[in-house]
Amino acid sequence: GIDSAVVCALATLALGAKHVRGVSLPSVFSSQGSLDDAKQLAENCGIMYSVIPINSIYTQFLHDLEPEFLGKSEDVTEENLQARIRGNLLMSLSNKFNSLLLTTGNKSELAMGYCTLYGDMCGGLAVLSDVSKTHVYELAHELNEGCNIIPKETITKPPSAELRPNQKDEDSL
Repeated sequence: GIDSAVVCALATLALGAKHVRGVSLPSVFSSQGSLDDAKQLAENCGIMYSVIPINSIYTQFLHDLEPEFLGKSEDVTEENLQARIRGNLLMSLSNKFNSLLLTTGNKSELAMGYCTLYGDMCGGLAVLSDVSKTHVYELAHELNEGCNIIPKETITKPPSAELRPNQKDEDSL
């Protein structure tokens, strides 16, 4: 999404491409557009990039929790589970490669509590924690001046955590 893209572009500018790694952690709810945008961003920045699908882990978690969740309808619990799986995987990579995980949440999300403890809040530095969502978009446009680092679609599509079918952030906020 836009927050991840801006953090990636800023990290690349600040540290150099050889010191930045992008990781895509798609689930069954991830759109092809988001996957394409992430790959394009990594190519534009010239950074190392890998893809680790979380579908099998997510399915196993749901299977293991099934007896406890019996009779309960799906809700934010299943959405947050995906964020926590991603957080665990990213922190594992951070630990293994002695690197710093950058948190991508912005000030607006943090103020609204639109984030997941031990999920998308994982990381050692919250690059956008003092940047409102409006300013994130302004930063994206500035970063793209003359070079188009961040794919246009990332900037123009409605924000979505893509944690359930057809989910948009504005629906949850």
